[in-house]
Amino acid sequence: FSTVLGVGYGAAAYALYAVPIPTCVLAGGLCSVSGMLPDVDSNAGKPLRESMAFAAAVVPMMMIDRFRQFGMSSELIVLTGAAIYLLIRFVVARLLRNYTVHRGMFHSLPAAVIAGEFAFLVVSGDDERIRWYKALAVVLGYLSHLILDELYSVEWYRGRLRLKQSFGSALKLFSSKWWPNVSTLVKLAILTFLVLKEPGWMQQHYQQQIRSPLEETAGRVIERVVR
Repeated sequence: FSTVLGVGYGAAAYALYAVPIPTCVLAGGLCSVSGMLPDVDSNAGKPLRESMAFAAAVVPMMMIDRFRQFGMSSELIVLTGAAIYLLIRFVVARLLRNYTVHRGMFHSLPAAVIAGEFAFLVVSGDDERIRWYKALAVVLGYLSHLILDELYSVEWYRGRLRLKQSFGSALKLFSSKWWPNVSTLVKLAILTFLVLKEPGWMQQHYQQQIRSPLEETAGRVIERVVR
C-alpha cells in the first residue's frame, strides 16, 4: 500500500508543482520503504534486517551534499559514509532488536513524526520546501502502515463487526508504560528543536564559508597597498 501511495505522491508533485522527476522518484521510494519502518520492532527479524540494510545504504548517500557543505574532502566523505553504514547496519540494528517490543511506541503517531523529522535532517538541499516534501513522504508511508494495522484489527464475526485485542495499538499517542513514553517524547523534542534550528545554523555556516575567503583576499589586497 505504501508503494502505491509513493507512486501517487511522486506523480502528484510532478503534475501539480513541476517537481523534478528524480526528486519525485526519490520521494516515492522513501514513502514506499517507510511503510516497513513500524515493523522494525517485530519479533521476526526480516523487517528489521531489510529496513536497516536499506537505511544503512541510502542515508550516507543522501548526506553527501551535506558533507560537502561542511568542506569535507572526497576521502573523508567516503570514510564518514562507511562509518554511518556500519553504525546503522550493526549498532542501531542490534539496539532495536534488543530494546524494542512489537506494537510498542514504534507503532504510534509520535514515531511517525520522529521518522519524518529524521528524514528532514538527513536530506540536504538549498530548497527547504523540497526537504519537507521528502520528509512528508516518509511520514505518509509510515502512517499508511499504522492505518492498515488498525483496519486489520476490525473483523466480521458471526454477522457483526468485532474489534480485535490489537485495536488501538497502532494509531496511538502513548503506551501504557511510562519509560517508552518518556523516551519517545524526549526524542521527539530533540528532533523538533534540531529541525527548527538547523536551517539557520546551515545558513550561518554557509555565510562564514563565503566570508572567510573574501576576508582573506581583502587582507592580501590591503597588505599589498600598504607596502
